[in-house]
Amino acid sequence: MENAAAGPSFRDATDADVDVLVALVESAYRGDDSRVGWTTEADILEGQRTDPEGVLEVIKAPDGKLLVVEQGGGIVACCQLEHRGDHAYFGMFAVSPVLQGAGLGKVVIAEAERQAREDWGVTEMRMTVISVREDLIAWYERRGYRRTGKMTPFPCGEERFGIPQRADLQFELLVKPLV
Repeated sequence: MENAAAGPSFRDATDADVDVLVALVESAYRGDDSRVGWTTEADILEGQRTDPEGVLEVIKAPDGKLLVVEQGGGIVACCQLEHRGDHAYFGMFAVSPVLQGAGLGKVVIAEAERQAREDWGVTEMRMTVISVREDLIAWYERRGYRRTGKMTPFPCGEERFGIPQRADLQFELLVKPLV
């Protein structure tokens, strides 16, 4: 029997995980369930955050993976890692709303950075965050990421990414050296 008090375990996602991962990502960012945690985007975006096709695309990506975090017998977090030459891209990061604020996110991002550095030899991790998410950006800054001021527009009109509830949504590039 698995020890429920044991720390998280990490593995690469498989096709069989798609439905659970879609539900996890949606619960962390959209709708009323997301309001339990602090990473909710429910006030700035409506609609979906991802879908089965999007998750499967990340799982099947030749230069990346979707890292699954299991604890207590279930999937409790995930993140995307993509190898892009001299750096890695970090995305699709989700922690179950009921576990947010307990330190699991710190463990997950540290493991993602370790894997990117050791498996691919990259020297930098990059991510994009919606620029109005000041609390989330501050959390990443406490983990060593820095704002670059480089912005890209939010894909308005593409409902598979969500429906913006304000006009000023854009992504800011954050970077962290992995040395």
